[in-house]
Amino acid sequence: MKIFIDTADIEEIKEALSWGIVDGVTTNPSLMRKAIEKYRMDSLDEYVREILRVAGAGRPVSLEVMSLKAEDMIREAEILYDKFNDVANNVVIKVPVNTYAGNYEGLKTIKALSEKGIPVNCTLIMTPEQALLAAKAGARYVSPFAGRIDDYIRTTKLGMQAGRDFQKGDYYPWDGTDVDDNGIRSGSDLVEKTVMILDNYDYDTEVIASSIRNARQVRESALAGAHIATIPFKVIESMLLHPKTEEGVKKFSEDAEKANYREIFS
Repeated sequence: MKIFIDTADIEEIKEALSWGIVDGVTTNPSLMRKAIEKYRMDSLDEYVREILRVAGAGRPVSLEVMSLKAEDMIREAEILYDKFNDVANNVVIKVPVNTYAGNYEGLKTIKALSEKGIPVNCTLIMTPEQALLAAKAGARYVSPFAGRIDDYIRTTKLGMQAGRDFQKGDYYPWDGTDVDDNGIRSGSDLVEKTVMILDNYDYDTEVIASSIRNARQVRESALAGAHIATIPFKVIESMLLHPKTEEGVKKFSEDAEKANYREIFS
């Protein structure tokens, strides 16, 4: 499974790339806003170019449109692609599967862009059906939102009655409790069913497990066969941690000192 880092923070991107595990980057307007506030950059255009340069050729970077009507999203996508893709040939355009301006605006946009050879990451996928339609329209990637589906299921009236008071970063069981969203038991179940459906057909579409809240969801996305997981920096960090690993390192270090093991490095 490929790993994308879900951030617009240039320092997080650089640090994660140095670990040798990052295959791409996903951004959105909310992440861009956080970066703008943190770095107080003079030019958003130049900041986007720096993200693309740092990511480098071969690592896709998703940039999102902001309008809600197809004609406007197509125009914005073309501007983003024409303005930035020459930096490292790695721009992907994020388009919502639908908008409250019209249920079909996302699909119309995906179709138009795919016909122009502009790769699309269809975002805000909450059902496998949405992913299927986006793939048929020509999306290069579909992004089922695991964390947001968990949020939705566990905060419904039935969900609150079914178990405990979950916090945003808490793990929500793959098999759910006694409530589901039209047969989807959890965010990980959404990812699994999306992968299963698209695997039945010959679409050139990859599934990006998105809205990842914790390391357990990353594991379950990999078990489900997701092609990619896009993961926040802090969740990637948490994937490295286990108390027995820390305990083992401390023990080995203590024994190495006692055995004068350092001498062999002299």
